[in-house]
Amino acid sequence: MTAPEPTTILLHKPVGFDAIEGSRPARALVTPDARWEGDATGIDPQDMHFVRLTPLVPLDREDSGLMVLTQDGRCWRRLTEDAESIEHEYIVEVSGEIRPWGLQRLNHGLRYRRRELPPCKVSWQNEIRLRFAIKGAEPGQLRDMCAQVGLGVVAIRRIRIGKVPLGKMPPGTWRYFPVGEKF
Repeated sequence: MTAPEPTTILLHKPVGFDAIEGSRPARALVTPDARWEGDATGIDPQDMHFVRLTPLVPLDREDSGLMVLTQDGRCWRRLTEDAESIEHEYIVEVSGEIRPWGLQRLNHGLRYRRRELPPCKVSWQNEIRLRFAIKGAEPGQLRDMCAQVGLGVVAIRRIRIGKVPLGKMPPGTWRYFPVGEKF
């Protein structure tokens, strides 16, 4: 008898849930009833899929979007040891008026926690939304970057990790990450 394949789950974390630990852990949302109806993997939920799930690439409590929970050591290694090489995409709703050269500085020229940030790709989606494509972002970093150029952050939503999009999955739902798919 072969051991079951470890499970990886993609969750659309809503605002107000803690990514790792806290009074409202996002992990509590991962129940059979909350599975997204659009999950096309064909995997039958088993009790063993919902134990020992390690949250990776966390989001701040006030942020929403794509989050990964896994039992798979290979997935854990990829998303932690190779974090600096995996691009994450965010939509950031902002308020205020950007300083002159602010967009250029967001793309390259800011510091966070006393270190110079590597270049990233930031563009306007509309008058109140910025799109960030960034590697190795830390919790709080996007808010700090926006503040440095005169913008307040209203909301942050992660819409992609590597090649894996959030898609149309509603907040509070999850889907299986197919074995063999890559970030």
